[in-house]
Amino acid sequence: MNTLFNQPLKVVNAGLAGFANNIQKVGGEAIALSWQPPALGNIDAGLDLADLLRHPLVEQANQVAMERYLNAQPVLVDVMMANEAIPAMAERKLILHSGPPISWENMCGPVKGAIVGAILFEGWATRHEEAELLAKSGNLDLEPCHHYNAVGPMAGIISPSMPLWVIENKTNGQRAFCNFNEGLGKVLRFGANNDEVLQRLHWMRNELAPALKVAVRHIGELELKPLMAQALHMGDEVHNRNAAATGLLIKRLVPALLASNLPLEVMQRVVAFITGNDHFFLNLSMAACKVMMDAAAGVPFSSMVTVMARNGVNFGIRLSGTGDQWFQAPANPVEGLFFPGYGVDDAAADLGDSAITETAGVGGFAMASSPAIVKFVGGTPADATNNSRRMQFITLGSNPAFTLPALNFAPTAAGIDARKVADRGILPVINTGIAHKQAGVGQIGAGITTAPMSCFVDAIQALAQTVMQGAKK
Repeated sequence: MNTLFNQPLKVVNAGLAGFANNIQKVGGEAIALSWQPPALGNIDAGLDLADLLRHPLVEQANQVAMERYLNAQPVLVDVMMANEAIPAMAERKLILHSGPPISWENMCGPVKGAIVGAILFEGWATRHEEAELLAKSGNLDLEPCHHYNAVGPMAGIISPSMPLWVIENKTNGQRAFCNFNEGLGKVLRFGANNDEVLQRLHWMRNELAPALKVAVRHIGELELKPLMAQALHMGDEVHNRNAAATGLLIKRLVPALLASNLPLEVMQRVVAFITGNDHFFLNLSMAACKVMMDAAAGVPFSSMVTVMARNGVNFGIRLSGTGDQWFQAPANPVEGLFFPGYGVDDAAADLGDSAITETAGVGGFAMASSPAIVKFVGGTPADATNNSRRMQFITLGSNPAFTLPALNFAPTAAGIDARKVADRGILPVINTGIAHKQAGVGQIGAGITTAPMSCFVDAIQALAQTVMQGAKK
């Protein structure tokens, strides 16, 4: 029988690291707990993986990508309308969504509902039926946020008239964008599109955004890395738990608002909205992580993962060394806690761009700093700590800017290496919310999921072709 063990020795060697990571010592003797062949047992992928391990071109490229990621300095610099921040949105009817590319026909319920809501918000249609017809007509472009240096939670919808946070990497001048967090309940990012949702979006555009723009300009520039690092020491992981980070943000925004000439009633509404939403900082965290990962993108031959994103149907990743190419697979289910009355059968598949936080070494990678998160996503504090430790086996290094008190202030694992994921069989862990599969029902739980292994196997094979061509030059 033609098995992996009948192949050249280098393929077996490719899987030894994965084998070693699944060994436990009992009574001084090493006992193998589990093992599986690397790259899902795909022989061709195993050969490619063996070629890439310790390949000088890849090693050098990964050093460059990691250095660029670590040197990135995300700073909040402005609030802008999407059609101003993203020129393409001023040129044509364009709506951005989360995750890798997907056609309207294949989209999940929450994303379709959110697109309908965005069309109504923009005034491109007045009734839901008209909005759906426009979405399917081909006269409206639907593209991923990531194609425009942007990110959005859950459905991820950005339309031209929506306000965006503008985050700039002061190291290289690159910018990233994210929409504003609407709060919980019936919100656009879960596919809700009724009058209440639309009225809130109009208020966010007409009153909240101008007020925050004034505040940001008064502050000047707000460095986000130190704020995120402090939040990690206060019990956040800056993905599913942002209570501390939001509080730290409020401490900077409120004095700036008070120093403005805004009417008192405007400031009261703005402050009430922000203080009533512990997730308000999430969108800033996502944009900060996006600009950090964009700094590491586009390094030829690098196996570093720069994007992980989901659209409610598929999970997609990008590697630094393979440019804009997506590697996709069906999104894994989310294991976690459901709100009363809901269960697995009600849930949409994993959804949103917020996995950019894990890509950047926080979120699920920093769970050890946030033991309280397990009350929301399930498991125990020990599970949270173990998740942070396990991620160290699949990364290029760590980020000293983000440290974990529970691990004696060890830095977070960072720089996901697609080679190590495929070799060791350890998948990146992601903290995530669970959306109802029907548009507008909203969040029905939260939990933990992982990226599908086949994404990394496909990425490895594509990278191997690139490296092989580069080695010939």
